[in-house]
Amino acid sequence: MLNVQGLTAGYGVPVLHGLAMHIGEGEAVAVVGANGAGKTTAVRCLAGLVRPMSGRIEMDGLDITAVPGHRRCEYGIAMVLENRNLFTELSIMDNLRLAERAGRRVRHGGTRFTMDEVLGLFDVVRERAQARVGLLSGGQQQMVAIARALLLQPRLLVMDELTTGLAPKVVKEILAVLNRLRDRGMSILLVEQSVAVASEMTDRAYVLSVGRVVHEIPKGGWPAMLSDKSLTKAYLHG
Repeated sequence: MLNVQGLTAGYGVPVLHGLAMHIGEGEAVAVVGANGAGKTTAVRCLAGLVRPMSGRIEMDGLDITAVPGHRRCEYGIAMVLENRNLFTELSIMDNLRLAERAGRRVRHGGTRFTMDEVLGLFDVVRERAQARVGLLSGGQQQMVAIARALLLQPRLLVMDELTTGLAPKVVKEILAVLNRLRDRGMSILLVEQSVAVASEMTDRAYVLSVGRVVHEIPKGGWPAMLSDKSLTKAYLHG
């Protein structure tokens, strides 16, 4: 599905150095690392917000490296960025309708979501559908951002620092929804500093440090990785 080859990118100077990773159909994969590891730059490249200096990003074998951000959804990719980028002056429903309209242009054979299904994922989204987004808590806004992303009809859902600053109860509710999405066969890329969240939600992972993949956690390899205190201390603290 998603294939990243030799990606070098940054802001005048490289932050990522030859990043390579892949995500298969129906996989849940994490990118983990400490602050400054290059995780958000990787997400911004996938979102089309940062143009790589070199390398390729492919979706289903198609080179989308130069495809602008607003067209990435046409290739089956939806993003939930750390700042969420919601229209805070509009209501929840207005935010969702805008995504629904864009999602109608996406044509693929994967999972498709109706407005009613998306409204049913989180109680607060349905109950406060007419509320202005700017009046919601951070956790509630995150739920709206996920609901909006799903109406873009993605085959791959990319989420950056999903749980940062959220209450444990909200995190638990969001993770329950993501597990339901996995059961429906959706591919997920979780870019996350919290190893606990990543290990609970994903099958395998890439560990980033200073813009490079320094370790790969294979499927079934989370328990060994979590017990390896030297690896955790070297790359995942701070």
